[in-house]
Amino acid sequence: MPYRRLPNTNQARLRSLQQAVNMGDYVDLYDLAFSYKNWEDAKTMLVRYERALFESKQCSDNQFKTSKQLQETAKMTRLYVSHFIQVLNMCVQRNEIKAEYKELYGLDPSNFTVPDINTDDGLIEWGRRIIDGEQKRLSKGGTPIYNPAIAKVRVHYDIFVEGYNNQKILQNNTSRSIENVAEINKEVDKLILNIWDEVEKKFEDLSPQEKLKRCKEYGLIYYYRKGEVVPDEADQ
Repeated sequence: MPYRRLPNTNQARLRSLQQAVNMGDYVDLYDLAFSYKNWEDAKTMLVRYERALFESKQCSDNQFKTSKQLQETAKMTRLYVSHFIQVLNMCVQRNEIKAEYKELYGLDPSNFTVPDINTDDGLIEWGRRIIDGEQKRLSKGGTPIYNPAIAKVRVHYDIFVEGYNNQKILQNNTSRSIENVAEINKEVDKLILNIWDEVEKKFEDLSPQEKLKRCKEYGLIYYYRKGEVVPDEADQ
């Protein structure tokens, strides 16, 4: 005999709820194979579940869209910060800027490599250090660095940080929506289980094949074990 298995994906749960509600609309309520209360609960749950799934997908789509935009912004910001540090190092090597002034930027005077800015957090940290360091050096009477100018670096940096913070908000929204769906899934699973138990109870006196057919009309899902012959195949 085939075995019953509850839906294990969000879309499968949604289809099961829709089928239960549709059967209540299609069949006279007195002939419905499960209780009127569960049908009312299924209608209410269907609206709530559809809304939760829609909101979760919307959050996920928004996060994905802004993530691609953020990657482009980060790429350009990383380029400007890296170039600024390289120009700063060349100025020091040409004795145009004193080596000790690199400490204003949080840089080691004897190290002429670009710090690790490959991660978003690293880019935020070093971008801020470079901007603050240039301001400190200029306040001491230093000559501004050009190509790129710190103002240009700041514009790209500020756009990136704004996008980064917005992305964090969207990530939190997505996480909350996923958690909300997961919590509702517990209620949906319980309701589907109650409905399916009632349906099977209603048709328990029918022949196995007829019972299976009637239960499937209500959306119950059955699977055949490996090697088990499907009735339709046996009749052929």
